[in-house]
Formats: sequence, C-alpha cells, structure tokens
Amino acid sequence: MVEQGKAQGKVQTALVIGGGIAGPAAAMALQKAGIQATVYEAYSGTADGKGGGLSIAPNGMDALDVIGAGDVVRPLGMPMTGIVLQDWKGADLGEFGNPPGVPPMQFMFRYEIYRALLDETARRGIRVEYGKRFVGADEGPDGVTARFADGSTATADVLIGADGIHSTVRGLVDPAAPDPRYAGLISFGALVKHPELPSTGGKMKMSFGKRAFFGYQVFDDDTAVWFVNLPCPEPMTLAQVQQTSAQAWLGTLPERFAGDRTPAARLIGRTGFDDLIVVGPMENMPGVPTWSRGRMVLVGDSVHAPSSSSGQGASLAIESAIELARCLRELPYDGAFAAYEALRRPRVEKVIAATNRKNSAKAAGPVLRVVNAWAIRIFAKLVKPEKMAWMFHHTIDWDAAVR
Repeated sequence: MVEQGKAQGKVQTALVIGGGIAGPAAAMALQKAGIQATVYEAYSGTADGKGGGLSIAPNGMDALDVIGAGDVVRPLGMPMTGIVLQDWKGADLGEFGNPPGVPPMQFMFRYEIYRALLDETARRGIRVEYGKRFVGADEGPDGVTARFADGSTATADVLIGADGIHSTVRGLVDPAAPDPRYAGLISFGALVKHPELPSTGGKMKMSFGKRAFFGYQVFDDDTAVWFVNLPCPEPMTLAQVQQTSAQAWLGTLPERFAGDRTPAARLIGRTGFDDLIVVGPMENMPGVPTWSRGRMVLVGDSVHAPSSSSGQGASLAIESAIELARCLRELPYDGAFAAYEALRRPRVEKVIAATNRKNSAKAAGPVLRVVNAWAIRIFAKLVKPEKMAWMFHHTIDWDAAVR
C-alpha cells in the first residue's frame, strides 16, 4: 500500500453530488481514506416517506461493515430468507432461497436507509449541504468547481457523481451516455400494520397476476409490506403518476387483482391514504461506456443501475463507493479512476446480466404470462442456488494494495 499523503498528486478533497446511498457511503469511505469530502443533496431535507422498499444483500452489509456503518443500517432490516414465485391462483411456481451459507437479504424502506446513512455521515463530522441542486461543473488544472441552482459554487480536487439514475454528472462525463430505460411498469408499495394474515416465515411471495405483478411479506411483528408492478406501456414520469391521488390509486389498484387468488386486493384495501408509497416508473440503465472524464467520476446508480428486481442495486452502489475511495487513497485521480473502473465494471456487468430479465416477465401480457409460468417451473427445478453464491460472497479488502 502507498502510504497516505505520499502518493504523487494525491487527492485531498472531494465533492460528492447526491445524498442517496452511494453518496454518504462514498463520503464515509473517503474520510477513512484520509480525503475530506462534502455531500451535496438536491432535496432541502431528508426524503422522509419518499421511495419504496429495497433489499440490502449480504455483500452490501459486508461492504458497510468495511466503513463501520453496518450496525447503523442493520436495525432497519427485516430478513428475507427466500422468494416464492406464484401464479394468479396462488399456486407455487418455484422457490428461490439463499445459497448455502449466505445470510438472508434485508428488506428496508429506501427513505429510512437514506436518513440513517446521512445522519451517520454528519455524526462523523462530514459536511452535508441540503438544497444544492447540481447544474454544472468547470474544470481547471488544480481542481473542479461544481455549480448549483441557487448560484453557489464549491471547489475540490475531484467531483463524484452519486446523483442516481437520472444523473446530471453522467451527462457531463459523457454527453452521449445512454438515458435510463423504462421497463414498462409503474410501482407502488406500503407498510401495513395488523394485516390479519399469517407470517410468511421470512419469505417474500411474488405472484404473476392476471393484470399486474404483486409481492408481499408478512412479518412476525404483525406487519406486512406489499408492492405492485403495474404494466403501463406508455412511459410516465413520477410527477405524472403522482397527479393521480393516493385515494384514487387505492381505489383502482385492487381492481387489477380481481379474480386473482392472492392477498393483493386485501392488503391494498387495508392501506391508508397517507401510507401509500408511489414509487413511479421502473427503470434501469443500459451499459454506460464512460465512467469518468477529467476530474469527474460516476458511482452507484448513475453508472450501473440494475433492475430493481435484482435486489443488488444498493449493495453494488455501496461496494463501488468504497472501492473508489480505496483507489483514490493511493493513486492520483486519473490512475485511481482507471483502477476503480477496472475493479468494478466486470462485477457489476455480470450481476446486471444475471438479473435484468425479470422485468420483462412482469410486464408480459396474458399469453406470455402462461409461457413464463411454465418456464419458471422448469427453471426452479434446474437452478442450483450455490451457482449464484458468487454474487453474495464478495468482500472488499480495504488494506490491500490497489494495482
């Protein structure tokens, strides 16, 4: 390892654009690497109640432990020991459990992990500035200056774009970069207290309904979570989805499951107007050819956003944030960015390739749903959970030298 402060042209300061998951993780990892970082979040405060559920995979928790943030997040999680796929009649198509020796996934709400990580970032003395919507950047021989919508600026050695799937930084790094790809689905979810359903024993049940995809899990504490992926051929923005009131959505969503023999209509019917989470369109990122330019680099969903069905989006973002900090600890920024991409691109592209086929099945029409049900039954009998262990058995050696 190159001793901190000894590397020629070592990065000392960083601007982190985005306060979601990758941003705070990057800032804490940079601090551990001896680099002063400031997080700039577009929202005026924490995004309480915004965003749906997500899962943190065991590899994501291992990565958080590298920066001492695992125990901040663990209390938020509810274990998922497996996924049971069902048809509209509630008949099991196949069950996919964790590979042998792999701890369970942890389900949590997006806004809760945002808040926990941002609070921990601030507790460690890392500055977090809210209401800073990034609009552009100017590079010079000695640094990069970020410009914000309120007219303010900030300058540091490097700028890290952790600003999500609709990244502004990505457009600066590569004006020809692809846009997010709409998956043909809009999503909703909620936490329901006293669902009057038995515990699902740590398993998330997901059904291919006649007209929409439904998932739910009932926990031992007499709460349940549910989500709906509603086929919608015409792309809609989150703002367009939100133009319909929660009351109206809760009135129409149960109709999509009329005739399905699942608890979908029942759980949706027990959801209060204020409890509905309108997630909006489901999107994923095609491959991004260029990860960095000059003093700017991308991390997390801004550069590798897998299908939300993968259960790996947040975990990959955390891994990448820590690996980027490890590279910047030892190398000048240009060499660090190249080493970071070489470390991360093969893994994230392999995970995305292994998981990006799920949304097409959710958006399928009636005929394809029958075909998909048949295919899932066959696949469930053939697949060996241990063959997917590589995805979860991934550790970051913080002290290892970066080559």
